[in-house]
Amino acid sequence: MSAATIATWVVGPFLGVMTFLFIFRIVLTWYPQAELNKFPFNLVAWPTEPFLFPTRKIIPPLGGVDISPIIWVGIFSLLREILVGQQGLFTMLG
Repeated sequence: MSAATIATWVVGPFLGVMTFLFIFRIVLTWYPQAELNKFPFNLVAWPTEPFLFPTRKIIPPLGGVDISPIIWVGIFSLLREILVGQQGLFTMLG
């Protein structure tokens, strides 16, 4: 089994799960009363907050709307396509 295949099996699901978590985080912004420090919301907040915190410093919420999760959905989707998509780097190497 090649390193590219193993990387595809690890990187692909990781990027997919992170994209899903950021989408869920977008949905949670519609419910400001949701407490992100309590279960089950902390399962979404814990892995995403390290990405969102520095992004909010660069791009503050616009009109009270936090767009940082939307930016990260785009970044992770792009990375997934570049690395493990149909014409991705790991796909071509494997």
